[in-house]
Amino acid sequence: MGKTIVTGGAGFIGSHTCVEMVEAGLTPVIVDDLRNSEERVLRGLEKIVERTLPIHRIDCGDADSLDKVFEQEKPTSVIHFAADKAVGESVRDPLKYYSNNIGSLFTLLRVMEKHGVKDLVFSSSCTVYGDTDQLPVTETSPTGAAASPYGYTKVVCEQMLRDASAADPLLRVVMLRYFNPVGAHPSGIIGELPIGVPNNLIPFITQAAAGLRDRLTVFGDDYPTRDGSCIRDYIHVVDLAKAHVLALQWIAEQQAPACEVFNLGTGTGNTVLEAVHTFEKENGVKVPFVIGPRRAGDVMAMYADTTKSREVLGWSTKLTLADALRDAWHWQQTIAADKASS
Repeated sequence: MGKTIVTGGAGFIGSHTCVEMVEAGLTPVIVDDLRNSEERVLRGLEKIVERTLPIHRIDCGDADSLDKVFEQEKPTSVIHFAADKAVGESVRDPLKYYSNNIGSLFTLLRVMEKHGVKDLVFSSSCTVYGDTDQLPVTETSPTGAAASPYGYTKVVCEQMLRDASAADPLLRVVMLRYFNPVGAHPSGIIGELPIGVPNNLIPFITQAAAGLRDRLTVFGDDYPTRDGSCIRDYIHVVDLAKAHVLALQWIAEQQAPACEVFNLGTGTGNTVLEAVHTFEKENGVKVPFVIGPRRAGDVMAMYADTTKSREVLGWSTKLTLADALRDAWHWQQTIAADKASS
């Protein structure tokens, strides 16, 4: 297998996937303009893999710049992570999400077509299922009724890939629908690094526990769930990263056209309050929190049926929510120590 372009490779999931790729003998080429990351992630990534990785600091929506990267690196496959991903922000600024998330995939497909690159793993999301009563959701569950502009961008991107695959029988696509990625690399060297106020639950928990935020707001305790808070399927980012390696390997083995979708989750759901209390129990640290109103774009409950991923890709999760919350706290402490020594 040749080189793999990894757009958004300096991001949370992208950086962890690059680690797993190197460990599997694959060659990632990072394309990332660092709008949602920092140079420290790249330094940490190279510390873990003990080598320098090719990095192109460009916007993957810039067709000319991306074309030059493909010309220089001559990849045989792509993993496309690069996208804006905050549900709440997408409600406030939908045009940003439609422009970046859909536009960057369009540009990428055009550049891939020009250079004859036919293998693509796409970063999708469980938000395509919307607010469903059918739980756990399977890959054949209805999609399209997304509850946020972010979710709709993934719906549109998935349809774009299906249409492109139908038009080009040589194009081989895997769409991975993530549930809720959490945690950090167990080394504490890389992890989720939100710019500004976190949009996701776990980094807000760790920052509140560390005293960087006054308190965590739990959005709603009046849902018809076991404790009133939303239910999510929290998956350790290392487990998630390993699935991308298996997806790349699976694509390379296909002799026929392929356009497949896979759920990536644990198959079980935990409430937001359960995540908070598990963090406190695992790390021996209290999390200050208050109950707030429901948040626009949130669905009540979402967790995966992962049968297809297990049977086709040979993938299943190995790490627990407690593992993820321990690793996330280790990462938060590493950040604090680095800042204190600088």
